[in-house]
Amino acid sequence: MDHRPNTADHPADDGGPFGRPLFEDPSARALSRVGVVDVGSNSVRMVVFDGAARSPAYFYNEKVMAGLGKGLAETGRLNPEGRARALAALKRFALLAEGMGIAPLTVVATAAVREAVDGPEFQEQVQRETGLRLWVIDGPEEARLSAQGVLLGWPDAKGVVCDIGGNSMELARIGGGKVGRRVTSPLGPFRLMQVSADPKKRQDHIRRQLRALNEDIRAKGERIYLVGGSWRVIARLDMERRNYPLTVLHEYRMQPKSLLDTLDWIASSDLAVLRGRTGTSAERMELVPLACEVLRELIDILKPSEIDVSSYGIREGLLYEQMPDRLRARDPLIEAARATEATQARVPGFGKKLFGFIHPIFKGASEERLRLIRAACLLHDTTWRAHPDYRAEACFDNATRANLGGLDHPGRVFLGLALLHRYKNSRSGSRMEPLFRLLSEEEIQEAEVLGKAMRFGAMFSIDKPETAGALTWQPKKRVLGLALTERGRGLFGEVAQARFNSLAVALRAQVRITEMEG
Repeated sequence: MDHRPNTADHPADDGGPFGRPLFEDPSARALSRVGVVDVGSNSVRMVVFDGAARSPAYFYNEKVMAGLGKGLAETGRLNPEGRARALAALKRFALLAEGMGIAPLTVVATAAVREAVDGPEFQEQVQRETGLRLWVIDGPEEARLSAQGVLLGWPDAKGVVCDIGGNSMELARIGGGKVGRRVTSPLGPFRLMQVSADPKKRQDHIRRQLRALNEDIRAKGERIYLVGGSWRVIARLDMERRNYPLTVLHEYRMQPKSLLDTLDWIASSDLAVLRGRTGTSAERMELVPLACEVLRELIDILKPSEIDVSSYGIREGLLYEQMPDRLRARDPLIEAARATEATQARVPGFGKKLFGFIHPIFKGASEERLRLIRAACLLHDTTWRAHPDYRAEACFDNATRANLGGLDHPGRVFLGLALLHRYKNSRSGSRMEPLFRLLSEEEIQEAEVLGKAMRFGAMFSIDKPETAGALTWQPKKRVLGLALTERGRGLFGEVAQARFNSLAVALRAQVRITEMEG
């Protein structure tokens, strides 16, 4: 899947393959630290974003499972215990924000506060006791913000976003970087607890609601993007059932038939055992069986081509809301890699030069592959402080488990494997081997070539490899060439030669060393 944002109207600022650094843009610096709070029906979470605004890092992240909307369908009021816990959490969050010296928190409240008869009273109490002003949003606005959160990490996302909370579930169409039709429903697990104890009656209720929603959304055979804690638990359980090797939920992809098998497996399993195996809280696991019922009917009625998980939702949507279009148009993966290089590399800025030096080897690569090569070059030296014996593994872990947008799971492993080979010739015996099965043999070979190209280029010339020599690659003849300048002849010592030869072996190529004219 191509993760590039649509840049037809927003070309790279300097015309090069990387563009001007986003973190130098005043609009990005203004968003360098933004705090948001999501007051949901089940949880209250504070997130403080930091770093490159297009691909934010999580400076601070804290969640309280308050259960504010538990019992709302029956009483019409906020849960008393949940209300007290939510208020205590908001008091703490306000003080934390003050201690961090950040601007006033943006606080949104969703279904529970907007539907409860004592919701306005709770709003007033929160403002009086914490100084925080709750922005109570309706269902369509909740859907819009969740969909924007998906677009933050998935610029090219196209299909239907489905966001499930404790008391509601929203659907939104997305495509072309825009949010389209949005609808809301009372299909949150807390609501369904009050519908009926009879599974057949609940099923009929869920089906009626979903059919009505789909009359507006008109989805069939499209990709569905899941947002919300209950969906994430189901996805984590799907990984458990499948013995999936990479437990990063963002951009985890499931096929409908396989997911239905997982729903059957969950229904026949001991939830306490599953909770222990996945580290899920009791409060969250309590809602999973009802969320499974909704998901089963969602698959049957919308008939999705694929079901993907987004870890980004309302909170990220609020950050996206504050971005001007020129920032939204940037590639989240490249921006995250550039921010990492700027703060952690020995020679910030060298990644771009390294890309230019090794690019001749990858002239036939697709644009999607080239963006991974750009990211790898930017990240190639960002774990240099790690112990030499663990540097390769640290590189791999950083790429595969970092909070990066615009990067699917095979892309993570490709990037990680390339960076592993940046520091290590062989991958044999690596503890990461189970993850390699997410790649084809051809992709594994390509990652090795990229890693060894970076391994050579990064040490051939520490500052300006283009002044030392130029690589050439003749794929049909399998000839790897290196034209050396006078300066390059001095730099092409024993270690450099060994690394160049290792690259040639990975390419299954003969070598040709020449002198550069002039």
